[in-house]
Amino acid sequence: MSPVVPAASSATPSGPSIRVLIVDDQSMIRAGFAALLDAQEDISVTGTASDGDGIVDVVHSTTPDVVLMDIRMPKVNGLEATRQILAMTGTPPRILMLTTFDADEYVFDALRAGASGFLLKDATPEELVQAVRVVASGDALLSPKITRTLISDYATRPSASPKQSGLVSELTEREREVMTAVARGRSNTEIAAELYLAEQTVKTHVSRILTKLALRDRTQMVVYAYECGLVRAGE
Repeated sequence: MSPVVPAASSATPSGPSIRVLIVDDQSMIRAGFAALLDAQEDISVTGTASDGDGIVDVVHSTTPDVVLMDIRMPKVNGLEATRQILAMTGTPPRILMLTTFDADEYVFDALRAGASGFLLKDATPEELVQAVRVVASGDALLSPKITRTLISDYATRPSASPKQSGLVSELTEREREVMTAVARGRSNTEIAAELYLAEQTVKTHVSRILTKLALRDRTQMVVYAYECGLVRAGE
């Protein structure tokens, strides 16, 4: 099993904090991220691990809301660790993947496995903190570089499967409009303005789309939209 180092939080005890587990094979990365995140009033680092070996036990012992997961690690890599975490019973933590490569071959598989977002390791401290908050809130996050790579990759994919096309056909016209906007990177606020809807109405549409297509979050919705041909690169 990967060694787990519990971390004492500096978060203020008066309010709830976002609990974070950091999994990375580089000790300096773990220490740096832990120091940065623990300095935030609304974030507490509950532990660190050097790889994905025994990750389910690690998650049980540290009870994080968000796992910062490196993709490339010895023994058990971030992709397999993500699959194991999201197969846990109950409500598993959300996974924010960390990579040094915007075109890492694991990116698409991890998105399908249910990762809630990706962030490049050269992101600024502010971007890292914001990414943790975004993912913890239930939203999804992709760095702009990774999003462009994702779109480019799906532009070369074959057409959708009959099953995918059939499920999308069950969406209402408005739901397809919202899903298309999400796939193009629009926020709820932007979609509301574009479609002349209340922002809460957009949130309701997003929730219904996720339920109808059995998707975990907006990241998987983006992947599905390109896989089923609802959106194509360059449109």
